[in-house]
Amino acid sequence: MTIKVVLADDQALLRSAFRVLVDSEPDMEVVGEAADGAEVVDVVHKTLPDVVLMDIRMPGTDGLAATRAITADPALAAVHVVMLTTFEVDEYVVQSLRAGASGFLGKGAEPEELLGAIRVAAAGEALLSPAATKGLITTFLAQGGSWDGGDDPRRHGERLAALTVREREVLVQVAGGHSNDEIAERLAVSPLTVKTHVNRAMAKLSARDRAQLVVIAYESGLVRPRVD
Repeated sequence: MTIKVVLADDQALLRSAFRVLVDSEPDMEVVGEAADGAEVVDVVHKTLPDVVLMDIRMPGTDGLAATRAITADPALAAVHVVMLTTFEVDEYVVQSLRAGASGFLGKGAEPEELLGAIRVAAAGEALLSPAATKGLITTFLAQGGSWDGGDDPRRHGERLAALTVREREVLVQVAGGHSNDEIAERLAVSPLTVKTHVNRAMAKLSARDRAQLVVIAYESGLVRPRVD
């Protein structure tokens, strides 16, 4: 199956480079481009891509607002957004996760890393490695930041009460940025069992994807950042 990709960046040269790279892959195809957030939302509605590569900073409607518009639309539930940023540890990256993005990638990433990110996002996984997750959350929260401008963490804490003990254990591992295979090895269960627990946790917590599970795990206090 061909992975359909939309490119959103105000730099035409960068979009052109991404298009050549993506279209060179036999399992990928660029189905649309946009230079600002308002335009990308229209393009996504018309093309229904699997993945959107979204620049955070664009003129007019920025990538954050565009991501919120996409992830809030039930008709676009199958669309996964990967934020592109110059800085991988950045308040805007946190905001992108709160907006519903599946993860983030630095603009300086190697071509194979970018292509891998598209495939990971299309598969419904989160682009949050253990190192990136720790750096992102620790740096931002250590500076006194909040995920969404003052949301009461007790709201998520109450929802966590619906999780089973095993689902909580799996959620902790997801918050560490671990894959299903890694979690399965750590908890001595099968990857399929881990996937089942992840899906149930997402349903109970109304999380769009694994990236939002990470946000909820920290926001609720289930997992706390370590400041080294």
